[in-house]
Amino acid sequence: MALSIWEALAVLAAGIGAGTINTIVGSGTLITFPVLLATGLPPITANVSNALGLVPGSISGAIGYRAELRGQGRRALVLGITALVGGLGGAVLLLTLPSEAFDTIVPVLIALALVLVLLQPRLARAVQRRRADNGTTGRPHGGPVLLVGLLLASGYGGYFGAAQGVLYLSLMGLLLDEDLQRVNAVKNILGAVVNGVAACFFLFVAEFDWTAVLLIAAGSTLGGQIGAKVGRRLPPTALRAVIVAVGIIAMVQLLLR
Repeated sequence: MALSIWEALAVLAAGIGAGTINTIVGSGTLITFPVLLATGLPPITANVSNALGLVPGSISGAIGYRAELRGQGRRALVLGITALVGGLGGAVLLLTLPSEAFDTIVPVLIALALVLVLLQPRLARAVQRRRADNGTTGRPHGGPVLLVGLLLASGYGGYFGAAQGVLYLSLMGLLLDEDLQRVNAVKNILGAVVNGVAACFFLFVAEFDWTAVLLIAAGSTLGGQIGAKVGRRLPPTALRAVIVAVGIIAMVQLLLR
């Protein structure tokens, strides 16, 4: 599908925004997905193209957080394998279900993602209170509860991915004894793994738009570096407001199709 110059610029800008937000907290798909829909791509093609394009951005964000990843190699390996299995399962599910089911499910997933984005501060405070009240610390690798939670979250990520990072931060923040920046660094690794395995699967079995893929890839790579360097200085309230606004637009677009 041929994009006009303005559509191409919009997709590139969405890729930059998605790469930045994904590195900081996640939910970048809530920016790129509705923009791809607005260019006329069918929902599944848009989702597959988005997953492929965001892989370089996830890697870029992980590289930007390399200092916070020091000493977490084994943890990233264990949790990354879990994310890989879940992400592959979600990618298979996306292509197994009929497109009508996807059209119905995605608005619900976006709505749930927005709720998670809005509740993130409250979840973080609940984690802090829980640890203070119990006088306990998280396990080095989170234990089986974290592995099961990440498996399910990664399955969701392979299927669609909006607010996947918020799910990761909530689970790891609850079950790991680490500060948020180090947890966020691992989150970026998991996002890269899920997007990567889904992308490899989609390359062989799904339809995608190479122009959209390349534009999002270029934008998200730049955005990943922006998010790692200066994104943490953005006011959280303003960031959540942008995600919610874009998510509402996505839901309206899908419901009116």
